[in-house]
Amino acid sequence: MTNQLALPLGWPADPKDDAFLITNSNLRAAQTLEHWATWPVMAAVLTGPRKSGRSLLARVFAAKSNGSIIDDAETVPEAHIFHAWNQAQAERRPLVIVADSLPPTWAVRLPDLRSRLAASPHAAIGVPDDELIAALLAHLFHRRGLDARPDLVSWLSTRIERSHIVIQRVVDALDQEVLESRKRLSIALARSVLTAAGIVTQPQPLLPMT
Repeated sequence: MTNQLALPLGWPADPKDDAFLITNSNLRAAQTLEHWATWPVMAAVLTGPRKSGRSLLARVFAAKSNGSIIDDAETVPEAHIFHAWNQAQAERRPLVIVADSLPPTWAVRLPDLRSRLAASPHAAIGVPDDELIAALLAHLFHRRGLDARPDLVSWLSTRIERSHIVIQRVVDALDQEVLESRKRLSIALARSVLTAAGIVTQPQPLLPMT
């Protein structure tokens, strides 16, 4: 079942924030942050695709644990991350470092920082699964005030790339079309708009057995 973070983990999200929806694709990452008191060190690295809600998950974690965050860590001076990691240990205040990926993909030059990151637990948000794709589409359409019927959400879920960014592009494109054309949101409209944009593809038919 898809849930907001507050339901399965008991973390009250900030009312100003959007919902963080949990399915199997991100459950382990959420659980890793929930159980921060069991970390071997007072810092963890949270990775995930862009638009995956990783920054939101980190903010909810910080509000619950009174911890701190370094977001988009690849753009932050390594010395700053190094000192923040050490400070988290000294103060016993948990730190979440949000990045696209772990070293060596994340090219960390400072050896002492590399060793500290290697010692830190890793919470990884994966690509969205079918359940999360459908839930995010429905949630984002609702936020835009768009009447997206379950059959449309189901149709889209089987035809778009498994990507958080693509999910956002789909909603943006259909929202813009409905606003400009004043047409009702439908499968026919979505097929026309998104096929023209190269966002959706038709499912491939099964080949006959030979």
